Amino acid sequence: MKILLLGMNGQVGWELQRSLAPLGELVALDFDSPGPLSADFSRPESLAATVRAVAPRIIVNAAAHTAVDKAESEPELARTINSTAPGVLAREAAACGAWFVHYSTDYVFDGSGSTPWVEDSPTGPLSVYGRTKLEGEQLIRASGCRHLILRTSWVYAARGGNFAKTMLKLAMERDKLSVIDDQIGAPTGADLLADVTAHALRSALQTPEVSGTYHAVAAGETSWHGYAQHVIEFARAAAQPIKVAPDAVEPVPTAAFPTPARRPNNSRLNAKKLRDTFGLQLPPWRVGVDRMLREILQVP
Repeated sequence: MKILLLGMNGQVGWELQRSLAPLGELVALDFDSPGPLSADFSRPESLAATVRAVAPRIIVNAAAHTAVDKAESEPELARTINSTAPGVLAREAAACGAWFVHYSTDYVFDGSGSTPWVEDSPTGPLSVYGRTKLEGEQLIRASGCRHLILRTSWVYAARGGNFAKTMLKLAMERDKLSVIDDQIGAPTGADLLADVTAHALRSALQTPEVSGTYHAVAAGETSWHGYAQHVIEFARAAAQPIKVAPDAVEPVPTAAFPTPARRPNNSRLNAKKLRDTFGLQLPPWRVGVDRMLREILQVP
């Protein structure tokens, strides 16, 4: 069985190379991969030729335009990568009978209230990024292909840049930090997403009726401020050279840090459907964050 993975060098794509390998023959590509097979999402129709050449049973799309603020100034590129290209892949998946896995986001919702969003909650994206990701979802569903759309939030990995690394750097340099406390979500590890994907695919291959949209996030919730505090105190306990005092991490509202793109305040996602359908347990967010911190800080 062939599996085509696109976006192999991103945070989730990197972990997917590990988790998908036991399921079949993996063809992993990124936008700049050498050779005749294209994974350039800025040229969507070239992706169709790649799917036809590989003839996979599973297509996993881990590529996206994720620069949320930059998307506001380049909406057409964001739409091409987040909407048009996934739509082409879904069309080709339908044509060859392949499963299509795609990752979406809490940004498809408007962030109102405090109740965790379920899969059929009304959408209302606040940004170009959110709108183009929602459009991508809609094109996938319209294609008629068998699919797993996994909405997630606050993705991190030890590889590459992330919020935790930024907080650690600042906490080692500054006496005081200000961190947003009115956006609530669940930090979710790329490794967890990759493992969930592999488990869900094994089930999906046997039970096609599970095709659909699912929320895939770590358990629990926190604010960016709570996330930062956890990261800093973990590092302090691990004898890292933390400069900022425990009481000098100030909670502030979103308005304190204006950005080109609006972020949703309520990024809570209800993952009950995923847990029940695939028999999975999603660990608390702190478990994955602590594991990531041990890796980047090289502590036991």
